[in-house]
Amino acid sequence: MIFWIASIVGLVIAYLLGSLPTGYLAGRLLQGIDIREHGSNSTGATNVLRTLGKAAAAIVLLVDVSKGVAAVLFARWFYPWFYAYQTESVPTVLNMQVWASWAICLAGFAALIGHGRPIWLGFKGGKSAATGLGVLLAMSWPVGVAAAAAFGVVLWVSRIVSLSSMMAALTAIIFVCSLDQPLPYRLLVILGGVYVVVRHRANIRRIWAGAEPRLGQAALK
Repeated sequence: MIFWIASIVGLVIAYLLGSLPTGYLAGRLLQGIDIREHGSNSTGATNVLRTLGKAAAAIVLLVDVSKGVAAVLFARWFYPWFYAYQTESVPTVLNMQVWASWAICLAGFAALIGHGRPIWLGFKGGKSAATGLGVLLAMSWPVGVAAAAAFGVVLWVSRIVSLSSMMAALTAIIFVCSLDQPLPYRLLVILGGVYVVVRHRANIRRIWAGAEPRLGQAALK
């Protein structure tokens, strides 16, 4: 029982790390506004860029990426530590290496959910692309670098952040399935990539209609 409680607590901590409402806090601290009432109504770095400027957006982006990194690094420390020092409560059938991979996978996904559905903002947050990149970089840096490169190339060509985020998510899925990665990592990237794309469904409709704003243009609600 202690083992399962500790495992759940670890996932809750990962969720809370992801749920830090960086964009919302930036709006409150810098201009005293609720950023959800401006631009695209999102708390993500793109809306921060349009509403608060480049410096604020850069800080929000960095923190959002760091949330994903922190969740994975925490899981990599916490679960092996608990396994090593609480062996009497750990089920004997569990293999440490396999269990740790699944725990890291679940913690990364919990961080994605935390960013997209933060408890502090009524479970309405950003689209989880930046936090997802942080999870990728900490979990499997080659996949993370490939996703970041895809984002940069598509953004350079299209100037559409939402399209770039979705292409990065799809690139991550392709790379994690092509490289030698543990099964839990592959499942996380596939599930997380699909989650990011689904979170962009309104953007997909606007892209299809030719109405999605590009960098430097006002956001459409």
